[in-house]
Amino acid sequence: MRELMNEIVQSAKAAVKSVLCHKLRSLLTILGIVIGIASVIIVISVTHALGEVINAQLKDFASDMVTLQAKTPEDKKQLGINSQLSYDDYLYLQSRSQQVQDMSPSVMLMESTPRLLYRRNTATSSLIGATSLYQSVVNVFPQYGRFINPSDDQQRRRVVFIGRTVAKNLAMADDPVGEYLQINSDWFKVIGVGEARGSMFGIDQDNYILIPVSTMRSMFGADITNNISVLFRPKAGVHIETVTQELTSLLRARLNLKAEEANSFEFITAEKLKSQFDSILSVVFAVTGGLVGVSLIVGGIGVMNIMLVSVTERTKEIGILKSLGATPRCIMIQFLCESVLLSLVGGLVGLAIGAMFAELFSAFLPVPLDKLVPVWAIWLSIVFTSSIGIFFGLAPAVKASRLDPIDALRYE
Repeated sequence: MRELMNEIVQSAKAAVKSVLCHKLRSLLTILGIVIGIASVIIVISVTHALGEVINAQLKDFASDMVTLQAKTPEDKKQLGINSQLSYDDYLYLQSRSQQVQDMSPSVMLMESTPRLLYRRNTATSSLIGATSLYQSVVNVFPQYGRFINPSDDQQRRRVVFIGRTVAKNLAMADDPVGEYLQINSDWFKVIGVGEARGSMFGIDQDNYILIPVSTMRSMFGADITNNISVLFRPKAGVHIETVTQELTSLLRARLNLKAEEANSFEFITAEKLKSQFDSILSVVFAVTGGLVGVSLIVGGIGVMNIMLVSVTERTKEIGILKSLGATPRCIMIQFLCESVLLSLVGGLVGLAIGAMFAELFSAFLPVPLDKLVPVWAIWLSIVFTSSIGIFFGLAPAVKASRLDPIDALRYE
């Protein structure tokens, strides 16, 4: 064992000298490895950063909020049938559910984008009809003024609760409560401005206008609520799965769905959104990882080719070493060490370049550098490049160890 360790140490020293003596050749040899590992680190950092950003945004999102919306089964799609969830369905669920704490309809004007007018300033925004419980379900809190209350909904008042972006786009005062703005041809009194919520997945969460759902029905007709979403929050201590099972039973009974028929609705939760994004990121990582893997294989083949050329160039040297008593194992270990060293140096350089790009990404994304490049990615790079050196360096090393010393000494 001690003799083997001594051979490895001496072979490693010889490998270092050989690499340093042929700097340009060594540089060209490791170039493919450098590009491959740098690409791996960049891909890992980007996907990891996106995952961290998504998780952070979903934490800010109402994590226990559930959205119930219509979903058309495939067999009905082929028949041209579109499922809908109506305002009456919402009232039915609200009156019968025992596990829901707060529930509100969410009606969004889809046919057209409402035009907003304040003095001479115009803007566009998403128009949403909701009830007073929308505030506690979605966690929308006023910075100025108040939110919609039950009286506003009962009286069909022309009042509006706006987001910070709307107030900014219309050049309103910091506190515009009491001002009037025009939505299409109707005038509304501003009763509140929401706290800034930022953006989620590139969508501005502050560009909205909320009005009572009854007011929306009176403006656009009752048909506007023929296809709505229902937002709700379970009671404290009640699991989301329990609530969705209860609502599923209630809604299937109301819609007269047979046992073999699929649900014409679906529940969207923060966990479901996260799993969908994780699936997308996994596919992206797999595809880009495959492309990067090809470049690493090409880099490994480059190492093998250069090492085979090196064996040919150093044939006489190998013959001299064997004539002085070097064993085939010693020759093989020396060439194997040189191959591993080249791959490892290429991996470390690629790791440094990839980390530099990750640091640039950290300037644009709210993710710390240590989370952009996880420790496992560093160890994976080191182990992978060492494996490439062993795998692609084995053939040249075996070829060198099997050279006949007399033929090697005669080689010109």
